[in-house]
Amino acid sequence: MDTPEIPDEVTARSVDRHVRRSLQSLPERTADLVARHLAMAGLLIEEDPALAYRHALAAREKASRIAVVREACGETAYAAGEYAEALRDLRAARRMNGHVDYLPMLADCERALGRPERALELDSPQAREKLDPAGVAELAIVVAGARRDLGQAEAAARALERESLHSSSRDPWVARLRYAYADVLLELGRTQEAIEWFHRTVAVDGNRATDAEERLETLHS
Repeated sequence: MDTPEIPDEVTARSVDRHVRRSLQSLPERTADLVARHLAMAGLLIEEDPALAYRHALAAREKASRIAVVREACGETAYAAGEYAEALRDLRAARRMNGHVDYLPMLADCERALGRPERALELDSPQAREKLDPAGVAELAIVVAGARRDLGQAEAAARALERESLHSSSRDPWVARLRYAYADVLLELGRTQEAIEWFHRTVAVDGNRATDAEERLETLHS
């Protein structure tokens, strides 16, 4: 693999202290190089996920036994659509640090690989207790998607109805949760209810994290 270049202005201090502390077991020069690759991965993950993944892989070549490195590989692989690789690295990170934050991503990787039943197996009350509200919502969205993959749209709707659809929070997860519910209602032919929930999505989607407005325009045309 060709090692991607790092601009001079990106230094080891471009990553946060937690990451730098995680790399302290490495020789100083290696730690600096790994940190710079991780910084590039973070900077590029949205605009060029494939290149971000290459930077994460370059970091992994030097530090495969460090959780934050495997986490970065998993997250960038996921963003780049490399779901089998994402699954492998996120599982490794979870074994190393015990974190459950990756559960929604792990479940979504299983879906993407055509294994919705495995996605459903990752959902449990014990896991949800350890997730924050955003994590719970993301896991619920993935689980509902897995139900739809299995042809169980009614079960997907019922599952989402048990979630925090009426939350007063305006965090992005609320819009994403409402959007998922509106979308499954539409699949079920409950069009008026779907329109209502698309409107409720727009009401909290100040950052335009969804295309609810466009969906409404289509439904009203």
